[in-house]
Amino acid sequence: VFPRPLGFLSLSFPPPFYKGLQEAGTMSCSVSLAQGLAELKLTSSLLLSGKATAEVLSPVDRSCDRFALSGYYRSDTRSSKSASSQREKIILVSSSLSDRDQSLFLSVDEGATFQKQVVPFSVETLIFHPREEDKLLAYTKEGKLYVSSDLGRKWTLLQERVTKDHVFWAVSGVDADPDLVHLEAQDLGGGFRYVTCQVHNCSDNTWTTPFAGPIDRGSLTVQDDYVFVKATTTNQTKYYISYRRNEFVRMKLPKYALPKDLQVISTDESQVFVAVQEWYQTDTYNLYQSDTRGVRYSLVLEDVRSSRQAEENVVIDILEVRGVKGVFLANQKVNGKVVTLITYNKGRDWDYLRPPSTDMNGKPTNCKPPDCHLHLHLRWADNPYVSGTVHTRDSAPGLVMGAGNLGSQLVEYKEEMYITSDCGHTWRQVFEEEHHILYLDHGGVIVAIKDTSIPLKILKFSVDEGLTWSTHNFTSTSVFVDGLLSEPGDETLVMTVFGHISFRSDWELVKVDFRPWFSRRCDEGDYGSWDLTDLQGDRCVMGQQRSFRRRKPASWCVTGRSFTAALTARVCPCRASDFLCDYGFERAPSSESDANKCFANFWFNPLSPPDDCVLGQTYTSSLGYRKLVSNVCEGGVDPRQSPVRLQCPLLPPRGLQVSIRGAAVAVRPGEDVLFVVQQEQGDVLTTKYQVDLGDGFKAMYVNLTLTGEPIRHRYESPGVYRVSVRAENVAGHDEAVLFVQVTAPLQALYLEVVPVIGVNQEVNLTAVLLPLNPNLTVFYWWIGHSLQPRLSLENSVTTRFGDPGDVRVTVQAACGTSVLQDSKVVRVLDQFQVVPLQFSKDLDAHNPNTPEWREDVGLVVSRLLSKETSIPEELLVTVVKPGLPTLADLHVLLPPPRPTRKRSLTSDKRLTAIQQVLNAQKISFLLRGGVRVVVAVRDVDTDSPSLGSGGGYWAVAILFVSGLFAVGAFILYKFKRQGHLASLGSRGKQRGPEGHGGLGLWP
Repeated sequence: VFPRPLGFLSLSFPPPFYKGLQEAGTMSCSVSLAQGLAELKLTSSLLLSGKATAEVLSPVDRSCDRFALSGYYRSDTRSSKSASSQREKIILVSSSLSDRDQSLFLSVDEGATFQKQVVPFSVETLIFHPREEDKLLAYTKEGKLYVSSDLGRKWTLLQERVTKDHVFWAVSGVDADPDLVHLEAQDLGGGFRYVTCQVHNCSDNTWTTPFAGPIDRGSLTVQDDYVFVKATTTNQTKYYISYRRNEFVRMKLPKYALPKDLQVISTDESQVFVAVQEWYQTDTYNLYQSDTRGVRYSLVLEDVRSSRQAEENVVIDILEVRGVKGVFLANQKVNGKVVTLITYNKGRDWDYLRPPSTDMNGKPTNCKPPDCHLHLHLRWADNPYVSGTVHTRDSAPGLVMGAGNLGSQLVEYKEEMYITSDCGHTWRQVFEEEHHILYLDHGGVIVAIKDTSIPLKILKFSVDEGLTWSTHNFTSTSVFVDGLLSEPGDETLVMTVFGHISFRSDWELVKVDFRPWFSRRCDEGDYGSWDLTDLQGDRCVMGQQRSFRRRKPASWCVTGRSFTAALTARVCPCRASDFLCDYGFERAPSSESDANKCFANFWFNPLSPPDDCVLGQTYTSSLGYRKLVSNVCEGGVDPRQSPVRLQCPLLPPRGLQVSIRGAAVAVRPGEDVLFVVQQEQGDVLTTKYQVDLGDGFKAMYVNLTLTGEPIRHRYESPGVYRVSVRAENVAGHDEAVLFVQVTAPLQALYLEVVPVIGVNQEVNLTAVLLPLNPNLTVFYWWIGHSLQPRLSLENSVTTRFGDPGDVRVTVQAACGTSVLQDSKVVRVLDQFQVVPLQFSKDLDAHNPNTPEWREDVGLVVSRLLSKETSIPEELLVTVVKPGLPTLADLHVLLPPPRPTRKRSLTSDKRLTAIQQVLNAQKISFLLRGGVRVVVAVRDVDTDSPSLGSGGGYWAVAILFVSGLFAVGAFILYKFKRQGHLASLGSRGKQRGPEGHGGLGLWP
């Protein structure tokens, strides 16, 4: 429910006033508008075609009291009422001009009469209960929330410190208690929480918190089956969803979407559409479609245009065509050009709008694909009482009117009006300028008034779906039109035009009644049918053939309240077009032989068991396809057939993390510390956890990560404590380390270090701190298990490792009382080789320049090389370098020595095998959008170290053998893409080691 300006007072008069198109009524009010407030002197008169004037009493107050109107609200529960009681309740929010009291004017008869009710607070927003219209929520300017159960006569304080526009009534059919309220409130500590409570008992002691932990302010959204929240920790912003009020889970977008912003577009038919602004985007969003639970998301359209409106509200150019499920319009912006696309299957396939062959005057348009199409503006109107640039209604399926132009792209200043009555299959031009549109009687009457800044007195209307248009003088004096309103109900034929003669004049409200235009109600012979098809003429849309009925153009009759447009529906056999690529998969480009097939992204392993896979159970690995939600096809082709059923293995613990609740690593002495242990992968039921808190406290736990219960501890003395957690089962182990400074709390840090280094070779350790605080940050470096750190004011140090083995390197950055930490493991070896690699240039455009992305690219290259050469994957380590262009080094490790004989370098054929597969361009992987990246050997003439430094690269046929090792160097490149710092700053803890990659050679 939106606040309404003065114009909605037209609904406060008992309908109808007039009979016939030539009769009109005006309401004269003394009005002064200021930010949506209207000062009224309520008098009214009735003009009957120039006949005698009959005075009509004001429904609000016969004394013509003067007041300021700040809001209009009406109930929306007509569908839950019987036909005899479908009368809306209306509330006007006002303040008397003679005193400071605020009042509500309450109507239970659709505005025929009003009752004044003084309220003791200042109303900002009213929210009707969706089913019980006597129940109201009132949000005040002070952030308080009140509830009333008797249509605003008595009020009870429900909660304080509530976030505006983030209060929701219970959803029927989802929430068990209809009196439940979802709200976002600020706690005493200043954080924001998602809480629920009953309207009869909503104190701090009785509310519940469905989401454990704080959420970002203004992030709570309750819509249909879903609840959305956003939570930002020190390292990353995460989006969570609850389906049908079950436990919250993290929304799974493609791994490198790296969202800067996320907007919920639609939650219809048990599916979520979201628009995500990714790390590289500034004025566009990518559109994603979810599974039924709203957890796993697949890309359906890239680069949808967006714009920012008042109060930083984001408007995204996508519109759901009402009346026909699965149909959306979107404006895509590519290389500065905006084009309009349409989908009939919820984004699986998109196509351009077909242009009409002739214009409104019957002349050829000379607009022919593929160089010319129809494009529409998809803007919402700033004024809520006029239609936007595209108008659709649930009660008029297939009928769409929009403003736009013909050409190769959308032109902002061109707003010709076009209409389709078959849901976008064919279009006709009807006007040369933009018009406000209103549908009456299920689209049987279309009313249009020109969108102009000059006063007018003519409206146009059509009773044959825009084929022909008639004009009508709705007033004798031209007025500035401010809005078009219809009486409640899709079947109504009564409308109101409201506006003003001048900026200082009275309001003019004119009712127009089209009922006398029609002499009878429609019967079956007055209806024809039309079949829904996509732009290729395929009748099977979303798995069924659907037919709709509509009134014939030559039939002048009223459809009425009982009319239903849906006629027949027949289920189709399933085809490939009924399936979407599953999470982690992308469709190959049409230029390849496997066009339209789904392939796994380089970062996704389809055979990996799900996070909740328990030993003894089985899981199904995705073959890359999932059926479109709400698609009802049966039988036929199913690319999901014969999925692989796999046993849930006993997995070793992986991704073990230990942290302090609140994401800090610095605390005060005597303060309660809550250690949280999390495990990303691996079995938890058979895993034991050894915990050492560094001050003598040691303990063994089971089910530590399963219960989620924190370890409560208190450090009495200042100092640095090494907290370690070792998780172990029969399949393997993992360890997490946290250094706790008992001084004060902490922000975001990444440690970059080459993963493989030679013994006694100088290595550079670099801490990337975002945001960078030069001259204010102290860096603590821990090498191995030492409790004595190395301190520096620079963000990098050099060191050497004297003994082979795995060495953990940990860095903390302290700025004031804020401390951050990251940790990596370096493999120190006696012997290894380095092969310089390069990628096809298309990879640079997809490089977000984050450590985790570089690690995943390195993993896929190593995996592909291992598959092609049969070299064990653990002996291949590919390190992608920071910055652009995207380059990498392949570290070829020495295999374990055989007891019988020692392998010589010259007899090792592995290097030849690597050279052969790289030269044959057999190593490649697919990125989003069908971009294929080829890996090749890099020319090292420009970037190899000199021989004088004691080493060099091995490149194809050249092998430098030396007993010395080259110096590894780190180069931190400035990120070139706009918005990257914000994206990287919101990322979570990065997992893999990365860096420039020092040069180690076999002696």
